[in-house]
This record gives sequence, C-alpha cells and structure tokens, in this order.
Amino acid sequence: MSYVPRLKQEYKERVIDALTKEFSYNNVMEVPKLSKIVLSRGVGAAVADKKLIDYAVDELTAISGQKAISTISKKDVASFKLRKGMPIGAKVTLRGDKMYEFLDRLITASLPRVRDFNGIKATGFDGRGNYNLGITEQIIFPEINIDKVNKVSGMDITFVTTANTDKEAKSLLSELGLPFKKN
Repeated sequence: MSYVPRLKQEYKERVIDALTKEFSYNNVMEVPKLSKIVLSRGVGAAVADKKLIDYAVDELTAISGQKAISTISKKDVASFKLRKGMPIGAKVTLRGDKMYEFLDRLITASLPRVRDFNGIKATGFDGRGNYNLGITEQIIFPEINIDKVNKVSGMDITFVTTANTDKEAKSLLSELGLPFKKN
C-alpha cells in the first residue's frame, strides 16, 4: 500500500461527512476541497541586492519541499527604481500530497511556534472561498535554520478551495485543523 498523507486521509474519512451534515450536500462531489496552497514572498530590497532573491527562493524551497521560482516585475516604477523584468519576489504552488503535507506541518509544528499565538484571524477570506494568511517571520518553520537567516521577513500563504462561499471555506479549513480565533 502506498503512502497517503494524514490530512488527506482525514479529509476522506471525516471531513466530507462533517461538511455534508453541516451544509446538506446531495452529492459527494459538491463538498468543497482544498485545491492548492500558494506561498509567496515579496522582496522589495532585491532592487539593490540580487542575492536576496536567491535567499528567498532557497527558504521557500526548504519550507515547502518543492522548488520555488522567482517572480519578476511586470512594469517600470521609477520611484522604486524598478525596471520591467527585474526579480522582486518568490513563490511556490503546492498541490496534491505535498499540499497536504505542508498543511499538516503548518498546523502541527509551525503555528504553535508563533509568539503569543491564540489562533489565526478569520478575516482573510476573499468572498469566493479562498483564504489568505500572512506570516510575519519565516523562522517559525522548523526547516529554517535561525543561524543562517540573513534577514527576518514574512510571507503570504493562500489557501485556494473549491468552496462557493466564505462560510463553507471556513468550515472546511476548520475541519482540516486550522486554528481560527474564537469571536
């Protein structure tokens, strides 16, 4: 038997039934699911120092377990000394088993390492069932060696779901284990 991530197994065994009871879906295919997780990081100081992009790509690759790519600017902005085609950030898109593995590590190992943590805000939904989470320090991830970090910076994590409403998406992410703040 092949390996199946813990959260993927839990989604199939428990989450589908819980969401079907809560929203009374008629078909299993109507139940929302997590389609991808995107980790992105803007590096504004990369205009002056090109090495910072390489550090950002290496850190996102270590965190996600998948090769990250650098993002390039689409237009010139003279006030930022930015030219079209210059690298200004890094991103990685996770799908399938790697997505579930990253989510499991985020919930069980990384978020508990945040100082004074009492849940994530439930205000990051976009109205279409997607959730955005901002992390202020990349050192909460156990894959990052604090001694080798040249600059502490944050990143954005986007959870893209097939849910139609924010309420369905919040229920899905809560069932998967994301610790939302109690109101």
